[in-house]
Amino acid sequence: MNESQQIPPPVSYDGEIDLRDLFRVLWAGKWLIGGITVGAAVIAVIVALMLPNIYRAEALLAPTDQAGAGGLSALAAQYGGLASLAGINIGGGSDDKTALGLEILKSRKFISEFIERRDILVTLMAATDWNSRTRELIIDSSTYDVASGKWIREVSPPKTTIPSSQEAYKAFTGMLSIGQDKKTGLVTIAVEHYSPMVAKQWVDWLVEDINSTTMQHDVAQAEQAIEFLNRQIDSTSLADFQAVFFRLIEEQTKKVMLAKVLPEYMFRTLDPAVVPELKTKPKRVRIPRIPATYST
Repeated sequence: MNESQQIPPPVSYDGEIDLRDLFRVLWAGKWLIGGITVGAAVIAVIVALMLPNIYRAEALLAPTDQAGAGGLSALAAQYGGLASLAGINIGGGSDDKTALGLEILKSRKFISEFIERRDILVTLMAATDWNSRTRELIIDSSTYDVASGKWIREVSPPKTTIPSSQEAYKAFTGMLSIGQDKKTGLVTIAVEHYSPMVAKQWVDWLVEDINSTTMQHDVAQAEQAIEFLNRQIDSTSLADFQAVFFRLIEEQTKKVMLAKVLPEYMFRTLDPAVVPELKTKPKRVRIPRIPATYST
């Protein structure tokens, strides 16, 4: 083999690091390193000071017995087999009803209707800050014209000038948090917003609307069941079936009466939301204050 085809000898590497050389390199760039560190710290402080305060309001709720099966549970144990022969399903415990209520509360349909019903689209999509002195929301003038009451924001497709229900839903769920303690079954509903008053108001409205929505749904379902059971009574001559149908009608009628009387149908408020006095975020860096000196 000629010289160009010869394999070069392996290069040996020294695994030791000279700390003195490393220190000399760092010391030579001390001003650059220090400047970058101080600059990053200053930028972080400025950004933290510029971020608006976010306030969190929350309520503690307990599932009510009215959301469960109530007297239907006893009927299920006594007449469940006979009722199933007639094509009627008796059941549904309070745990199932609570889980259903929480899913409704987080659903796109419920939240979209909530935003429209409570007319909070501007507060949700155009607010940028909160003036604690005047206790007023600050609305982005490039997004919404308060004087004319029109949306004027410029966005790229598929977004539209007026925020869609999907965009509003995404923004609202970013402020909403729902949790349930698996041991106690207690439910926490919380809302974060620039305005502490808005956060508290939205929590109150959410509790009120989920109770109203589930109540109306169950009342309509019970009234349909009563109509169906009445037709079944007329169409059968078996005394055992008629007895089951009459008991079911009695329980469904009781359910309708209680639902219309009790305002807290699905969830009972244990600890209502209050207007928070302290912000939740951002967690700003604590800047030490220089104590003032006075001369006499």
